[in-house]
Amino acid sequence: MKLNSVLLRWSAPLVMGAALMSGTAQAQSGATECIAPAKPGGGYDLTCRLAANGLQDTKLIDRPMMVSYMPGGIGAVAYNHVNGVRRDDPSLIVAASTGAAVNLALGKFGKYDAGEVRWLGALGADYGAIVVKADAPWKNLDELMKDLKKDPSKIVFGAGGTVGSQDWMKAALVAKATDISPRDLRYVAFEGGGESFAALLGGHIKVFTGDLSELRPHLDSGKIRVLAALSDERVGGPYAEIPTATEQGYDVEWPIWRGYYMGPDVSDEAYNTWVERLKELSEKETFAELREARGLFPMAMFGEEFDTYVKKQVAQFKQLAKEVGLTK
Repeated sequence: MKLNSVLLRWSAPLVMGAALMSGTAQAQSGATECIAPAKPGGGYDLTCRLAANGLQDTKLIDRPMMVSYMPGGIGAVAYNHVNGVRRDDPSLIVAASTGAAVNLALGKFGKYDAGEVRWLGALGADYGAIVVKADAPWKNLDELMKDLKKDPSKIVFGAGGTVGSQDWMKAALVAKATDISPRDLRYVAFEGGGESFAALLGGHIKVFTGDLSELRPHLDSGKIRVLAALSDERVGGPYAEIPTATEQGYDVEWPIWRGYYMGPDVSDEAYNTWVERLKELSEKETFAELREARGLFPMAMFGEEFDTYVKKQVAQFKQLAKEVGLTK
């Protein structure tokens, strides 16, 4: 209750009036808008621009899509705003990711749950990764896990996010896979992947639970060793030699989808128009090149299938949060 009231107190005066006018004008003019629930730069900005650039390049929209920014509460301000102000705006989509599903599971979006919006679709995905320095003593995931089980306090994990974030969740799942309580992990939180990576190379942490896409510039540097990709199967290209955790005997996966939602009262006609628009975009060859250039892997899931997927994922995260002691 306290979180929600704070969000509404700060967000409503700042964005409500402008957004009402913007949403009305957008709908009347036929223009479209994507809200990135963060500051410029980063994953949500990338997600909005993936749709904006793709739709414009393939002529699936007549006018350039406007990208606007609404930081606050790791997506909570935007989620509250859409539910409170632009519930039926047919021109608006909002960027989301697995991180949003985690925050919904942890109750960080105030009074709203996953069923308060219409989940539209995902256009790409990334996957978690377990990374160590090239001179680390572990040559594979099994060696790390055995040492971790001996004494979890001696191996420092780190990533861009506090306890409860999706990067922390990756470390927690790794611990659980070898019957270690996530509470026993030594975990250091950083502001982002870049800072975490620097800490790894500087020896301040021993294991970095990052994402495959952010590792691409470093794969040929000779400075890191990727012990496992947290994907269901090996991904291609420059990552083809990286084994999955599953194939090494540890049932740990962490797909990071990048997708969109709409307001809860958007008409079926508007919702289905967007579903078909994104589905058609995902099938374009030029879009595949655009997605790859942004370090994302193929994921095309839309409409009711995606809506069901997200809600199921949130339910799973709620259970995981209880298991690791984040919620009661």
